[in-house]
Amino acid sequence: MTILIDSSVWIDFFRGTPSPAALYLRDTLGRQSYVVGGLMLAEVLQGFRHKADFDRARDAMLRLPVVALVGRDLALLSAANYRLLRSRGVTIRNTIDCLIATYCITNEVVLLHSDRDFSAFERTLGLTTWRPT
Repeated sequence: MTILIDSSVWIDFFRGTPSPAALYLRDTLGRQSYVVGGLMLAEVLQGFRHKADFDRARDAMLRLPVVALVGRDLALLSAANYRLLRSRGVTIRNTIDCLIATYCITNEVVLLHSDRDFSAFERTLGLTTWRPT
C-alpha cells in the first residue's frame, strides 16, 4: 500500500503539532511506503521563513519518492469531480485538495491527511484515507 502524505500532515509534523496523522508519520517513516506530491512539496516548503528550517524540511521530504500529481487528464477529471460535489451541495475550498483527492482515487493511492475537505471525496467518490489509531 502506497500512502500520499498531505500538506496538512507535513505542516503538523514540522511544527511538532501532535496530531494523530503527524504522530503516525513520525512513527512509521522508513517503515511505510510513502510518496510526496510535487504540489505538497511546493506548498509545505514555501511556508518556511528560515533557510536552515527550509533545508531540513526539503531534505526530509526528498528522502521519499516525489510524484507529479496533475496533468491534462487528471485536471479534467478533477474539475468534473469538483462539479459533481458542488452539484450535491459540497463546495471544496481548495483546488489543490481536489487535485490530490482525484490523483489518489485514480491511482489507488491512500491519503494520509488532517483536512476536513477530503471527507466529501471519501463519502461520494471513494477516496481511501489512512486513519491512524
